[in-house]
Amino acid sequence: MGLITVEGIRVFAFHGHLPEEKKLGGHFIVNVWIEADTSEVEKTDDLNDTVDYVKIIEIVKEQMAIRSNMIENPAKRIVDTILPLNKVQKVTVEVEKIQPPIDASFDKISVTSQGEN
Repeated sequence: MGLITVEGIRVFAFHGHLPEEKKLGGHFIVNVWIEADTSEVEKTDDLNDTVDYVKIIEIVKEQMAIRSNMIENPAKRIVDTILPLNKVQKVTVEVEKIQPPIDASFDKISVTSQGEN
């Protein structure tokens, strides 16, 4: 068992329920943690025997491009798209909204979604 981590995927998207978020969009950071069976790739050293992190980044970009009112929605879609991939046993996805248009001081606003085979 291994943990494949892809952190800090930066995307621009139009998620949010406020009118300005729908029109102007905003910046997001997506982090993905995948627990996978890495026993085969540890022996073969072959990309076909593991989870390709380039594919993970593509999935994140594709799912984040689909507009949603709430960030829980793309987080769950990313989990649901990664989970069926070969070797994947568990997926955790965090979607962080950077500087949402609210009058407050805070360090971070994010949502985390998980799925397991």
